Amino acid sequence: MNNIFFLLFFISLAALIIGLIKPTVFSRWLPENKRTRKSVAMYFGIATVLFFVLFGMTAPPVDEVAETEIVKEQDTEMDEAKKEELANEEEQAKQEELEAQEQEQAKQDEQAQKDKEVQKEEQIKKDELAKKEQQEQAKKDEQAKKDEQARQEEQAKKDEQARQEEQARQDKENAETNSQKQAVKMAENYISYTAFSKTSLITQLEFEGFDTADASYAVEQIDVDWRDQAVKMAENYLDYTAFSRSGLIEQLKFEGVSDEFATYAVDQVGL
Repeated sequence: MNNIFFLLFFISLAALIIGLIKPTVFSRWLPENKRTRKSVAMYFGIATVLFFVLFGMTAPPVDEVAETEIVKEQDTEMDEAKKEELANEEEQAKQEELEAQEQEQAKQDEQAQKDKEVQKEEQIKKDELAKKEQQEQAKKDEQAKKDEQARQEEQAKKDEQARQEEQARQDKENAETNSQKQAVKMAENYISYTAFSKTSLITQLEFEGFDTADASYAVEQIDVDWRDQAVKMAENYLDYTAFSRSGLIEQLKFEGVSDEFATYAVDQVGL
């Protein structure tokens, strides 16, 4: 309200001054007989004084104004202090946030470094393992190569031995006389259907007309297990007649079987 009265006072004063200078400005608002400086001064002077009085009446006391100003200044100072404090807090918060970010970044960098070291160690282990595997594979390959080489050498030896044996057989066949060949065939025929001892077979061949040399040669050439022949001879004797243990041993020995083979044969037939 005080401000309104001050505004009306200012307008009245301005109208008063203008009216004193040029009364015709207000001709449309005043009666024709009152369009003079005196009338303008009376109307607007009264209004000016009235509004000034009202302004003075509604104006707050000086102490109150001063107090208001002080309060405003204090509020302003408090606002400034709060603003400064708030700015400081914001700055501190930013600083703390920045420090937290730096710490977090440092942690991340440290963790990244650790991860990098772990990866490096794992890669080293992998490389060492791969190197060991390569070395083991190289050893296996070398051993396989040696084994293959040994196998080939062994096979070569076998092949050479077989070749030598075949050559010896051929040489032997070439070296055999016709009489010797016939003696060998006859010895194989006798062994194929009945049992003989070595000496009894030689005797049988001599009985067939071969000389002792050819008969002995033939018996040496045939592949015969003489101990097995002794067992068969013992079985043949027991098939057609009875023998005691000692009697069968003596009979086998009479047929040219050695004492060792005769005893073995009798053991095999159960006497």
